[in-house]
Amino acid sequence: MASARAALLLRRQCLGAAAANPYLFSGHGLRYRKLEVILTTTIDKLGKAGEVVKVAPGHFRNHLMPKMLAVPNMDKFAILIREQRKLYQREEEVVKEVTKEDDAARLLEERLKQYQTAAKRLDNALLVLRRFISTGNELRTPITKDEIVSEVARQLNINIHPDNLHLPSPLTSLGEFELPLRLPQDIPRPEGKLQWTLNVKIRRK
Repeated sequence: MASARAALLLRRQCLGAAAANPYLFSGHGLRYRKLEVILTTTIDKLGKAGEVVKVAPGHFRNHLMPKMLAVPNMDKFAILIREQRKLYQREEEVVKEVTKEDDAARLLEERLKQYQTAAKRLDNALLVLRRFISTGNELRTPITKDEIVSEVARQLNINIHPDNLHLPSPLTSLGEFELPLRLPQDIPRPEGKLQWTLNVKIRRK
């Protein structure tokens, strides 16, 4: 990968520059001023990747440099760090895009499972409504689609949209009715049936 090649190049140049850096290997045992280095990765209590910080020469020589956690604050290293971070950022963006696609697919799958579970409950349920009658089996007040949707939410604890229920005209008499459900095509139909249905029974009040 491009970022791996950039990291290898950075390491080689860092080691070459470090060998000639007078602040690193001269005057052992003496107290020298701290070095300015560029962090190649975020280090707790020290700084973030790409930042210039000051550290003791010994700490840089014995810990940061061997592990490629920092490089000397020199122009060529600053340029390399910037280029390397651009490569990493591009790779991170690709990973984020893939992650978003995976999350979207997972969310869609979960929703389809929820829809299918709700559809099975609707298909197996019997919605019972009690109404007053006028004469014979005729209802005093016809039952509309909105009333059925409201009763589904109350009795079955399932929220459906009126468009999910196929009811061309209100129900006007006592009896049992099998109402077709209009659900997303992605939801598999029940075995042996052409479509999902809702069973409604209207009784005398």
